[in-house]
Amino acid sequence: MNRLSPPPADAKLVHQAVDWAITTRRSIRAFLPTEVAQADIEAILDVARFSATGVNMQPWHVHVVAGEAKARLSRAIAELDDDPVRSAHLQDPYAYYPRQWKAPYLDRRRAVGWALYGLLGIDKGDKQRMHEQHGRNYRFFDAPVGLLFTIDRSLGEGSLLDYGMFLQSVMVAARGRGLHTCPQASFLKYHALISQQLGIAPEQMLVCGMSLGYADPAGVENTLVTDRETVSAFATFHFDHNNKNKRCL
Repeated sequence: MNRLSPPPADAKLVHQAVDWAITTRRSIRAFLPTEVAQADIEAILDVARFSATGVNMQPWHVHVVAGEAKARLSRAIAELDDDPVRSAHLQDPYAYYPRQWKAPYLDRRRAVGWALYGLLGIDKGDKQRMHEQHGRNYRFFDAPVGLLFTIDRSLGEGSLLDYGMFLQSVMVAARGRGLHTCPQASFLKYHALISQQLGIAPEQMLVCGMSLGYADPAGVENTLVTDRETVSAFATFHFDHNNKNKRCL
């Protein structure tokens, strides 16, 4: 696609389509076995590569797994995940979550966790069921395609900001094709095993994983819709008080 080309449709339809893709992006945790064509995966990545990136560094690298390659990786992770003695000491390659949680972030985390477990009928304190549900991450929630994203360890925190925009572009481009995703930090703990299984170079660090496929409409967990704060709760507008139309100066 020509990056300077005009909109493919009426401007109102374009912004509605973009807004729809962003708004309907959700973390899907139950997928159909329906295959995703390699051409569609490549098309999604082909769009995402135009994400904003400081001085055009383009810090992303994507490992796409499907079929037996995905199943083999899932089995290897599950074997380690099910062994608390071997997995207890494993650490993430970087601190994705805060070491000390505080409000309102802790409250939001708990709310989404218990909402999901409530839909699945998992009672508080049922550690075995929780472990089993968490373990579904490593099967990519039965999605036909798994994506593992890596970045050069030498790059700075700014490149992780770029990476976030790339990940969002992947997910939005997927929605535009009727697909769903689930970005997953849960893979981080097993970065060494994943690198070994996929032959990832030691200078590359795992950023996250992602499930890609068609949502299972029968999956009760897919009815989960998280609350989001309103604009007034997180945005502060600094305007000229004399500007009645509230236009930015």
